Amino acid sequence: MTKVSVDPELCYGSGECMYRVPSVFTVADGFGSVIAGREDSGSEPEVREAAELCPSQAIVLGSQPA
Repeated sequence: MTKVSVDPELCYGSGECMYRVPSVFTVADGFGSVIAGREDSGSEPEVREAAELCPSQAIVLGSQPA
């Protein structure tokens, strides 16, 4: 399983992630973030695509123990 997060130091608030996968991402205080409880949703192909297409490369995907 893959964990997803948004690096607040890199994000500049384009909202691209929220438009691509609104079930996982939101915009809070002008910056992208992961909806609470959705951090482990990184296995979805849409989340991987959102990470690849993030204009600031702020979406972080990482492995998590099973």
